[in-house]
Amino acid sequence: MKMKSSLAPGIRLITNFSRDSWYRGFILILTFLFYTAYHLSRKPISIVKSELHRNCSNVIQPKDINITNNVTWCDWPPFDQDNYQTLFGVLDNCFLVAYAIGMFFSGIFGERLPLRYYLSVGMLMSGLFTCLFGLGFYWNIHSLGYYAFVQVMNGLVQTTGWPAVVACVGNWFGKGKRGFIMGVWNSHTSVGNILGSLIAGVFVSTAWGLSFIVPGIIIACTGVLCFFFLVEKPEDVNCSSPQHHSGQERSQEGGETAPLLRDSAIVDPSINGAVSTEPDVIVEEHSEAISFFGALRIPGVVEFSLCLLFAKLVSYTFLYWLPLYISNVAHFEAKEAGDMSTLFDVGGILGGILAGLVSDYTGGRASTCCVMLVVAAPMLFLYNNIGQRSLGTTIGMLLLCGALVNGPYALITTAVSADLGTHESLKGNARALSTVTAIIDGTGSIGAALGPLLAGVISPTGWNNVFYMLISADVLACLFLSRLVYKEAQRWCGCGPRARGFNEL
Repeated sequence: MKMKSSLAPGIRLITNFSRDSWYRGFILILTFLFYTAYHLSRKPISIVKSELHRNCSNVIQPKDINITNNVTWCDWPPFDQDNYQTLFGVLDNCFLVAYAIGMFFSGIFGERLPLRYYLSVGMLMSGLFTCLFGLGFYWNIHSLGYYAFVQVMNGLVQTTGWPAVVACVGNWFGKGKRGFIMGVWNSHTSVGNILGSLIAGVFVSTAWGLSFIVPGIIIACTGVLCFFFLVEKPEDVNCSSPQHHSGQERSQEGGETAPLLRDSAIVDPSINGAVSTEPDVIVEEHSEAISFFGALRIPGVVEFSLCLLFAKLVSYTFLYWLPLYISNVAHFEAKEAGDMSTLFDVGGILGGILAGLVSDYTGGRASTCCVMLVVAAPMLFLYNNIGQRSLGTTIGMLLLCGALVNGPYALITTAVSADLGTHESLKGNARALSTVTAIIDGTGSIGAALGPLLAGVISPTGWNNVFYMLISADVLACLFLSRLVYKEAQRWCGCGPRARGFNEL
């Protein structure tokens, strides 16, 4: 007893956690870092846009350069043309369309290949193509085809990230406070965007090629880290596997039902990384995968998929065009615009956590998303009209808009996907969970491709029209949730059974 009481507080804290808990924490941190690196390497293109096409009349002309055009002499061909915004939209769309198409197939490969190898190769290849874009600066490449090809290839290899990370987390973690835990874990997207913006901003005004090369090296190094340290399954290191309640037994014990789905089983959040502290009955495994149309018949899948399409359209338009908008409207330099745009992602972190907490407490996933989207629409209008009046206003509006736009997006891609992937007809089929998740994320990726493309086409007519497009997308996202919001309102008013499964924290 004397030896035990003399232990340092830090050592006592360490010994309070089991070996399994340390491994699970280690895997959670690793997967967080991996997907942070993926998003970190996607961000530079949005920062560099304002450097590829600049207002050359405000730039000091070097004496040793023979200048024939005072308007475009400092631009990087082919982006020195009047349709430069359309060309930027082409580059964005090359990446996002390839990503949307590849996402539907990436999960198939991820299920059949060792996750450690699949993730490692994916990150190494992502690093390669990210660096190749930056090397265009040093190789003096001015071909749109070259940059478009690199974007297409990078979009394809980037699809290795989400399915593999989700599968790995699913091997290690059972169930817990889905909304909150997933909201915190899902902040890797915003953290990656922030770090990508800051790193790219350091080099954008001096040698924009390094804005791609440095993030490319970072994600490649993360791939090496994955190869040496990722443990795919608990059994590989003699840890216990996570266990889950069966939906039938859980409902018999507590009468609990999942939100949105009146007849659904309790969610198996294995695809989202929620932490479990209560091992119970193991869900029966099924080898037969659900069909595509079978997954579409699950109540809520179509509505949330279409909602995510428009929610992700808004989010990714900001991801790719916000720095250029700030640079054009507020007349910031490229680095300053990039740094300022990170506030949108900071707001996104807070919004994702807030959405998870509120939906956990109320049991209303659809209502939480709908309220945030409804409030986001007028906030986008206000940001476009008064957001640049002062520095304080800009900071406040960016934080608020980031929370309202990214909150529903984060909730749908994590906790909602888990809700919808565990309808009682699926009976815990993990392959069915993957199919439902692929449908929701794949549909959202279509919106992610459309948003930046539309912004590139519309922006030459004025930034006001771009914001009208974003506000319209927000409204459409709300409309697709109206049926589910009505059902949740009925339940709260006592017209239907109240869901308890996600309210118990």
